[in-house]
Formats: sequence, C-alpha cells, structure tokens
Amino acid sequence: MWLSRQSREVSRSRQEPETGVVTLEGEETAVYLAGERRDLPVLSPGGYCWRPAEGETVLVLKSGADGEELWVAGVPGAGELAPGEVRIFSRTAEVFLGNDGTVDLRGTVKLNGVPIEELFEPKVQEEGGLV
Repeated sequence: MWLSRQSREVSRSRQEPETGVVTLEGEETAVYLAGERRDLPVLSPGGYCWRPAEGETVLVLKSGADGEELWVAGVPGAGELAPGEVRIFSRTAEVFLGNDGTVDLRGTVKLNGVPIEELFEPKVQEEGGLV
C-alpha cells in the first residue's frame, strides 16, 4: 500500500500555471515560457472568442498527468474596474459596462455592418446647429 502511494506521488508532477509572452499570434499561437511552445490551444469563456496578440503576457495552464498539455487561458487585468463592471477591449475598440447602467462604446460603431451614423439622422437644435 505504501509503495503504490509513493509511485502515484512521484508520477504526478506539479502542474502550476505560468505566465509567458506570445511570440506567434493567430491559429498557431506560440508562447515563450522556459522555451518557445508552439500550437497552443487558446481557452476563452463561453460565448466569447479571443486571440492573444504577439508580445502580450498570457497565463498558461498545464493539464495531463505530467502537465504536458498546455493551454493559453488569459491575460493579466488591464485598467481599473470596480467590482461588477465589465470591459471588453481590443487594440482600438472597447465596450464598457458600468455599475451605474452605463454602456460605453469606443471605436467605430456598426449595426449589422452599417455605421451607426448612416442609420440615424443627427438631431437639430432650435438654433439650427447639430446636437
């Protein structure tokens, strides 16, 4: 019994997550840890798709009996948020959901592929200027 427990403990290495830097972005994501690891799958929350950019620091999780399977899981938090707030961003666009009910969109806003300016006429003030 003692012998079987010992063999189980020895065969399982610690599978602690690590952070690394993305060296290749896209379908074949690569991350530099102690060396470069290529073709790593990327995990995203349900209903959300994400691809890390080259040079970005990412969290890498290990799975499998000996931690041989690596998964890119996320990036360190960026920007300040209050508990309960949400910020979804890319290099040039952002959606912010505030606790006060604010929905703030940054970047070019489109509805069904059409720029929002083309869908709605600007309001005209009484003096003839635009709002």
